[in-house]
Amino acid sequence: MTDAQREKFKQKLLELHAELTGKTPARIEPNRTDEGRVGGDEDEQPLNEMLQAIASNRNRNSEAVLKRVLKALGKLRQDPDSFGECEECGDEISLARLEAVPYVEFCVNCQGQKDSPKGGPTRKKLTDYT
Repeated sequence: MTDAQREKFKQKLLELHAELTGKTPARIEPNRTDEGRVGGDEDEQPLNEMLQAIASNRNRNSEAVLKRVLKALGKLRQDPDSFGECEECGDEISLARLEAVPYVEFCVNCQGQKDSPKGGPTRKKLTDYT
């Protein structure tokens, strides 16, 4: 990877860092602030709880991405020659993959192994029930 490519990725990571740190955490206000008050819409409370769960998951995901962005920026600062190498096997990560996700840590093969199910297939076959 050339110095110009590293600089381009550094700028992308800095922009992403600024975007993530500039966001305020997503928050959904509860629609029932008083335990005695019951709304007229029976779907209102479950919907609000679902939206709160989604906001909470989004906040956790943003924190995880921010940690990975900071790790990638640290790698660029401390050991720029190792930026773009898979942390598992040491092979070069493709430039297209880095373009899409500049904070990626693993090559496609290693990421696939990490994401694959650990056990055997879980889907049942029709013959399993006879």
